[in-house]
Amino acid sequence: MNNQTAIPGSPDNPLDEIIGLSPAIRRVKSLIRQVASSDITVLITGESGTGKELVARGIHYLSGRKREPLVSLNCGAIPEGIFESEIFGHEKGSFTSADQRRQGYFEMADKGTLLLDEIGEMPLQVQVKILRVLETGRFLRVGGSREIEVDVRVIASTNKDLGSEVTYRRFREDLYYRLKAVNITVQPLRERPEDVIILAEHFIQEFVRKNKRPEPIIEIGALDILSRQYWAGNVRELKNFIESLIALSHGRAITTEIVRMHLGNDQGNPNLPVVVSRPTADLDQELIYRTLLELKHEMNSIKGLLQQLLLADQAEVGYQFSSAEDVEAYSLDELEKEQIKRALIDFEGNRRKAAKALGIGERTLYRKIRQYNIK
Repeated sequence: MNNQTAIPGSPDNPLDEIIGLSPAIRRVKSLIRQVASSDITVLITGESGTGKELVARGIHYLSGRKREPLVSLNCGAIPEGIFESEIFGHEKGSFTSADQRRQGYFEMADKGTLLLDEIGEMPLQVQVKILRVLETGRFLRVGGSREIEVDVRVIASTNKDLGSEVTYRRFREDLYYRLKAVNITVQPLRERPEDVIILAEHFIQEFVRKNKRPEPIIEIGALDILSRQYWAGNVRELKNFIESLIALSHGRAITTEIVRMHLGNDQGNPNLPVVVSRPTADLDQELIYRTLLELKHEMNSIKGLLQQLLLADQAEVGYQFSSAEDVEAYSLDELEKEQIKRALIDFEGNRRKAAKALGIGERTLYRKIRQYNIK
């Protein structure tokens, strides 16, 4: 099972692998330079195909660990039942098929960098152990009794909204905040259309060099069409499309008509690129503006309705509201109170475990219990 990649050595300039001149890409490169020299944990977020692994490579190869391995682990590719054994290793005889001791990914990355790709797919029961490794640098192999100590810088990446995953209890809050010490977001290609032409020309040169093919000329009109596509699959989809065009062109020029023809075959599939009559950036801005207006209207309506309902029950609630802000504060307090009650019930009154599950300290939990008069 190939879930991991170890990449020794260092390119001359790792940031050259991140192609683009848009403000979004310049910002990403600037952040890479700022965080590379330290060992701080970095969370890289972005849609699939945007190039999150290139960002991780850039951080590693600009760091003091560049001569040590960069080990990449795809958390979504490992079955849940063997995840702990894969990442921490196991001792001989720890389970039926464990006929010898095996190093895990943390040991493989010792003195180097470990990229936990698609960390949003990591099983919940493993997340608490990952948090401990981040805090102490120590862990136990499966079936082991002696702690292993490693010196590993951890970089995580995901195409999920981990904040939402925390809300729905699919990701641990304490691990989330530990990982996002620094968050680098790679924008979708549709939000930086100015990078499409640069990327297309780069992929053309890369493909003809690797495959020893004559370099085709691409018309300006064809590049313009490419820059106005949605590219749901981001940079990865653009690369695959360009390589297909070159393979089918047989050295001939890539014309506007050829590009339109190949894109036209995919217009019935919403997951493939389609031609739009206006620049993508304009459409996105208009959509975001309209959505924000609608959201604001809905939130005001909900707040007004909530205030009316609570005002009608003031006697039962035992609290006097003078403004919508009072209602909002009361609602948040009630939510927090209910969360604490639920945690205490779940852990049968064990305050230490409840505090850990809530991601707060025991002293904070005691203070909250007294504040809300929770019995």
